[in-house]
Amino acid sequence: MSYHPNSVLRRARVARVVLVAAFLALGGAFFRAQVLRNAEFVLAAESNRLREVPLPGARGIIYDRHGEIIAENLPGYSVSILSPSSDSLKAALRSLSRVIEIDSVQQALALRRYRAAPTRPAVIFNNASFQIVSVLEERRAEFPGLIIQSAPKRYYPDGEAVAALIGYTGEISEAELEKERFTGYKAGQQVGKAGLELQYEERLRGREGQRFVEVDALNRVVRDNGVRPDVPPEAPPPLRTNIDLDLQKYAHSYFGDSLRGAVVAMDPTTGGVLTLYSAPSYDINRFVGGISPSYYRELSSHRYKPMYNRALQGRYPPASTWKLATAVLGLERGLVTMDTRMPQPCTGRYYYGRVFKCWDKRGHGDVTLAQAIAKSCDVYFYQLGLKIGLTNLLAGGVSLGFRDRTGIDLPNENRPFWPATTEYFDREYGPRGWNPSVVLSLSIGQADNAQTPLNMARFYTALATDGRAATPHIVAREPERKQILNLTPAQLKGVQDALSDVVTRGTAAGAQIRGLTIAGKTGTAQMTRQEDAAWFVGYAPADSPKIVVAIIIEEGLHGSTAAKVATKLMERYLKTKLTMSSVTND
Repeated sequence: MSYHPNSVLRRARVARVVLVAAFLALGGAFFRAQVLRNAEFVLAAESNRLREVPLPGARGIIYDRHGEIIAENLPGYSVSILSPSSDSLKAALRSLSRVIEIDSVQQALALRRYRAAPTRPAVIFNNASFQIVSVLEERRAEFPGLIIQSAPKRYYPDGEAVAALIGYTGEISEAELEKERFTGYKAGQQVGKAGLELQYEERLRGREGQRFVEVDALNRVVRDNGVRPDVPPEAPPPLRTNIDLDLQKYAHSYFGDSLRGAVVAMDPTTGGVLTLYSAPSYDINRFVGGISPSYYRELSSHRYKPMYNRALQGRYPPASTWKLATAVLGLERGLVTMDTRMPQPCTGRYYYGRVFKCWDKRGHGDVTLAQAIAKSCDVYFYQLGLKIGLTNLLAGGVSLGFRDRTGIDLPNENRPFWPATTEYFDREYGPRGWNPSVVLSLSIGQADNAQTPLNMARFYTALATDGRAATPHIVAREPERKQILNLTPAQLKGVQDALSDVVTRGTAAGAQIRGLTIAGKTGTAQMTRQEDAAWFVGYAPADSPKIVVAIIIEEGLHGSTAAKVATKLMERYLKTKLTMSSVTND
C-alpha cells in the first residue's frame, strides 16, 4: 500500500504536533510538581516519614500572698505509642501488658485517645512511675512504636490543706473537648477540673511544644533524635493569690481528722480571701495523672463527703450570726436604737400562738438592743422581728444579699437560700398551711434560711468597715465593695461596739485573746438529722479590722466552740502579719 507524498508529510506534521504537545504537558506537569508544588509534596513526604510528638507545657505556678508555692510542677514521665490503626494499638497494648500492668481502664483510655487524634501518639501513662519507665527502657527494642519522654507533673506541696480552693487537674474528657471553652485542646491533655485550676485554666495552661520522630511504613520509630528542630514548650506566667498559706495550713491542722466544717477568712477592706478551707479534706495529689478507682470510690462513698466544698457550697441555718441582719433592718427603719428595750422582758420564753423559747432558759431580763446582741437574746429578737414585719424582713434580707452568690472567683458556688416574698410560703406550704409566726424563727436565723460560710463572711465585711460589703476574690484584683448597710455612723458604731461586747462579756467571752480586741457573733444552728452546728463570724482587731473569719463546725453543739477556733486563727494571722511587717521594716 502506498501513500501520497503529501499525505506522509501531513501525517508527520500531526505527529510532531502531538509529540510537542505531549512533551509540553509532561514538562508542565514536572515543573508544577517539582517547582510550584514542591513544598506541598515535601510536606506530604515528611508527613509520611515523620510523626509529631507533643511536648506538654508546664502549668503556671500558683503562689500565696507571700510568695509561698501552692501549686508547682515536678519532673515526670509519659509513655505513649505510635500505631497505624486501632487494631495495631490493641495488639501493642496486649504485648505491653505482658511486661507491665495495664488494666482495662487504661487500655480503653489509650484507644479513646487514639481515635480522637490518630496522628498523635496514644498516651498510655501520662504520669508513669520510674519503675515502669525503667522496665520499658530495658525492653524498648521489643516495642518499636514506643515513646518515653519527660513531662511536667502537677504537684501540691500541701495537698489536703488547699484542696477546697485549688482543685485539681485531670485529663480532658470527650464532653469537654466539644465545649467552646476548650477549642484547640486535644485528647490526652491535662486541664483544670475544679477550684482555681478550673477557674483560671486559660491563664494556667502551658503552651504545648513539639518534637519529631522518624518512622517506617509500619509506624515503627527508626530515629527519634535530630530529625527536625524541636519546638520547645512554654510555661505561662505564675498566678499570684491573696491566700495566706500559713493560715490555710493552720486551719487544716486545727480541724485535723475529727472536726467537720469550713473556714473562710477575708481582708474586709479589699475582699482578698486569706483562707478558704473545708473539712474533711482529701489529697489532690492523688488525682494527678488519673485518680485510682479505689480512691475515688472511697471519697464518693465517704459518709462525710470530703469532696463537698462546705465553704462555698455548704448551706446552713446562720442561727444567731444572722441576728445582726435583724438588728440592722430595725435600725434602718427607725424602729429601734441601740438603747431600745422590748415590751416583754426575756424570761426564757415568749408566747405568740405557741411558746417560743430562748436559748437561755433562765432568761436575760429587760435588755437593750446592744445587750441583746452581746447575750444573743432570742426573746428580744422575736419581738424585733414582729416590729419589722415579715414582708419587710424578707425584703430586707434580699437587699442585704442573702439570696445572692458572692461572686468569688471559684466555680460551683452555691446560691444561699432566703425567701424573697411570702409567695414562697404559699407555694411551699399552701396559702393556709403556714403561720405568720414564721417571722420569729427567721428573725433569729432559723427556719427557711440557709447561708454559706462565704456569704456570711461577706456580710460581716460590711459590719466591720463602713457598711460596704467586699466581693471575695482569691486572685488579686481591684477591690469591689457594695453599700448594703444604710446606717448612720453612730448606729454603725453602736453595732460594732455590741459585737465587741459579745467577745468581752457575751456568748464568746471564753474565746478572748490577750492583747487582741475581737468583735463577732456566735450562733448555734439547729440541724436536721444531726447535732447542732456551731457558728462564729467576727473580725479583728475590733477598732481597725484586718481580718474577717467565718467558721462553722458541724455537730459543734454551741457557737462558743467555733469562736475559740476562729479567734486562734485571727491571732495566728495578725501575729504573723506583725512579725513579717517588722522584718520588712528592718
